[in-house]
Amino acid sequence: MNIEAKVGTFIIVALVVLGVTVYYVGNGQWGHHVTPYKTYLRYAGGVAPGSEVLFGGTTVGRVTAVRVWNRDPTQIEVLLEVKEGTPLNDKSVARLGSISLMSSPVISITTGSQGAQRLRAGQAIASQESVSMDDMMRKLAGIADNAADLMTQVQGELKELSGQAQTLLASLNEATGPANRKQIGEILQRVNALVAQQSPKLDRITDQVLLVSRDADSAINKISPLVDHTDATVANVNSTIDQLRGPIREDLAQLQSTMEQAKSLLASVQTLVRANDDNVRETMDNIRVATDNLDQLTDQVKQRPWSLIRIRQPKDRKVPQ
Repeated sequence: MNIEAKVGTFIIVALVVLGVTVYYVGNGQWGHHVTPYKTYLRYAGGVAPGSEVLFGGTTVGRVTAVRVWNRDPTQIEVLLEVKEGTPLNDKSVARLGSISLMSSPVISITTGSQGAQRLRAGQAIASQESVSMDDMMRKLAGIADNAADLMTQVQGELKELSGQAQTLLASLNEATGPANRKQIGEILQRVNALVAQQSPKLDRITDQVLLVSRDADSAINKISPLVDHTDATVANVNSTIDQLRGPIREDLAQLQSTMEQAKSLLASVQTLVRANDDNVRETMDNIRVATDNLDQLTDQVKQRPWSLIRIRQPKDRKVPQ
């Protein structure tokens, strides 16, 4: 056998050995048998055939297909294969995730529960939607807009309430102001002056009635103007009281209306806060999760800065012998 034949034979044998090695290494990594499963997500951004499948953080398989589900166009059907013997169960949940910020998206599956029933081949894995940054920003923007509208509405209502309160105080000041007090004082002075002025006449008339009964008609005629004048004075007092009663009633009615509006405003604010309570709580939970993830990422970068470029740590070099 010549040298060319030997070289050709060596190359063929090397290719066969390389193919067999690749085949066995592939089977050793992924297992000779894999089990198919599927899951459904509303958002599967970045997931493609070949994407990794993690079970409890460890790589157990690959995504085989990503397509729109023909039964429900709002769901994305993700087909995947995992190593045979992977303990997927009814409590396992699949969600869209990633190993790091620089890595591609993966399908992350939780370990579930020890006592849960194992899933059979081809069954659907329960899924949970992950909150994206776009959804979080939209929720924060909506809450900010609602808060701004609420503050604007509250400021307008407070200005209106302040104006009504000032109007009420002005009305009360006017009702009990110096002008009305002066008018009542003048009326009382007139009454006192009238009583002081007519007292001697009443005494003389009484004496004349006792002494001379025949002058009773003339005494009654003299008393009649005094009685009429007194009736007019009493009528003036009643009129003044009626004039004061009307504005006070109106002011009280305005005060009652203002209180009802304030109660309605407080009820509206309480309803709005209750309506956004779940959104605020969910947003705060998402922000807390994002903060924890950023803390974990910072610790990971501090401890393993090479993870920003490589997924796995390079092996240590062997000391040459």
